[in-house]
Amino acid sequence: MALFSRAITLFASGCCITFTAFTNPIYGDDAAVTIYPTYGYQQDNKWIIPLRLWVHERRIVAEAVAGGIVAGVNDITPEEIANFRSRSVDFLADSKSREEVTLTFDADPLDEKLQVTDSNGRPHKSDLNGLIEGTISLTQDRAISLLRVQQSQHGWLSLSVTSKGHSGHGRVRLVDQEGISVISDIDDTIKVSEIPAGPEIVVRNTFLHPYRAAPEMSVRYAAWENASFHYVSGGPWQMYDPLAGFLVGGKAGFPEGSFHMKTVRKNLLSMASWRDLTELITNSELTFEQKVAQITTLLERFPQRQFILVGDSGEKDPEVYQAIRMKFPQQVREIWIRDIVNDRENHPDRLSGMHIIPAATVTRGVSEFVAPPLKK
Repeated sequence: MALFSRAITLFASGCCITFTAFTNPIYGDDAAVTIYPTYGYQQDNKWIIPLRLWVHERRIVAEAVAGGIVAGVNDITPEEIANFRSRSVDFLADSKSREEVTLTFDADPLDEKLQVTDSNGRPHKSDLNGLIEGTISLTQDRAISLLRVQQSQHGWLSLSVTSKGHSGHGRVRLVDQEGISVISDIDDTIKVSEIPAGPEIVVRNTFLHPYRAAPEMSVRYAAWENASFHYVSGGPWQMYDPLAGFLVGGKAGFPEGSFHMKTVRKNLLSMASWRDLTELITNSELTFEQKVAQITTLLERFPQRQFILVGDSGEKDPEVYQAIRMKFPQQVREIWIRDIVNDRENHPDRLSGMHIIPAATVTRGVSEFVAPPLKK
């Protein structure tokens, strides 16, 4: 086993390793605010927009030390070191608590300042994890005005952070009451992660190897024209930025959509964080519960829309989607499963009533990734 994988095993098993350099980290100039892409739904003649914001600053020293550790491994290429550095940033970042964030929709002629509020209309400040979760709302007239001035395509609106000392931009799609929505898994559905191959290979595909889009899946998604998209993943929120950059903003070419992921602790140099990540990979029950809850919320907020559910056979997507179909039989139009463990032959009952997308079989301990040759 490579040194990098052995180090991960040490973290995950609870080996006591201390990094005193992190007691006084160096931060950036301003607190960044990540506004995760979301959606709006209609209720009582208003648009309700659920928002999740994360207020944080980069830890430059922590990034340097973590990158240096990985750079010292003898079987890792320069490209993999760069991948690790960029993908671990949000795990190493410092979350800022008790921060108040003000938002404005871009090009708003009224320049209205908005804050995320709870169910009682009280503004939220960031919690100990730097998170602000709640809603903002728009009247129908305000929504129409903003869509017009932003020359919106498919109901998307952009907004920005305006509070002093903070910076951030985000996107929200106002989704009509009727239409088609696609709920999609990410790992091994639209991005090759090889989860059935085991934790060591998954960690390498997550942090080191170049990301690879699942073959031909973006073409399928493009065919669902005018659908709204919602990416529901068992992966941690800290992977949002590199994943979205690859899937939506990069060469993979998947449609823009809202993201729904799992919360884990953030510091890659914490033993607890590695235990979280290991459990994230190995505990499919937690992912099952998370996905059922998040998908249920979406279907309840859009009772008149038809839903297409897309996942893979490597984890519990068939079981998740079957549970959703039993709960919402009138709303689930189709279920598509990318079969990466050959259940179409080995366990056909598991995929009963679902459309099967054949794929290469992922085997325990075996990765299809072929590293590029080192430059001389």
